[in-house]
Amino acid sequence: MPLSASRYGKSRVRVMRLARDGDHHTPRELDLTVMLTGGFDAAWTAGDNRACIATDSVRNIVNVTAARHPALDAEAFAQAVARVFLDTYPQVAQAQVEARETRWVRCAFGGAPHGHTFVRDGNGVGYADLTAGRDGSVLRSGLRGFTFMKTTGSGWAGFVDDAYRTLPDATDRIAATSMDATWTWSGTPANYAAANDRIRDILLDKFGTTYSKGVQDSMYRMGEAALAAVPEIADIAFAMPNKHYIPIDLGRFGLDNPGTVFLPTDEPHGQIEATIVRAA
Repeated sequence: MPLSASRYGKSRVRVMRLARDGDHHTPRELDLTVMLTGGFDAAWTAGDNRACIATDSVRNIVNVTAARHPALDAEAFAQAVARVFLDTYPQVAQAQVEARETRWVRCAFGGAPHGHTFVRDGNGVGYADLTAGRDGSVLRSGLRGFTFMKTTGSGWAGFVDDAYRTLPDATDRIAATSMDATWTWSGTPANYAAANDRIRDILLDKFGTTYSKGVQDSMYRMGEAALAAVPEIADIAFAMPNKHYIPIDLGRFGLDNPGTVFLPTDEPHGQIEATIVRAA
């Protein structure tokens, strides 16, 4: 029976490209699907794989192309990936490259754009929770899933070194999280929306403009700053999972990776939680 249609490729190829111009960084994070059509029918009809390009090679081509073109926008990058397949493999008749972009928006502090701190475009939702009884009530506000990142100015070093450790010390790494933050009101601000916005801005400023020895270190200082600036809140609780960006080893392809190409990973992730309370 005839094979009427066939194609194959690699899906969910995630890559972060970081274009660096001194302290001014531009992140470009993509999730790609690459599907190939061409002279591959024998793999289906005869179990003959001689024309097939391994899907692992498809992923490697994306990563190598990322290293060679860190500054291309999504459209031009998709074209560059497709061109590798068409130029390298005569059996490929068509390469379809779909790229979904996670857009990062540059933060500004003190009215000046920051070189390496970003929030995800259109992210996060506001949160309010009221528990009311006849003897009183507790009102909380916060953020859920508020995602932000800095591409330098963060480390993680000096932790337990034992037989199970494989992670090296790092003094310069990407730090990113999707934060849940909740603060408890002990007083009534002049305007809840304005106070909530101020807390959010303070948290981002402290995270983005100071060196972080770890998520724990940043979290504590973020909480301290929010409590100091907004006297109407009694405490602030955080849940901040790590969004990992792992440098990709391109040495086997004869390429260096000077902090340019990363694998974004969400699972498994570190989960860091704490509550900071106003001093009595």
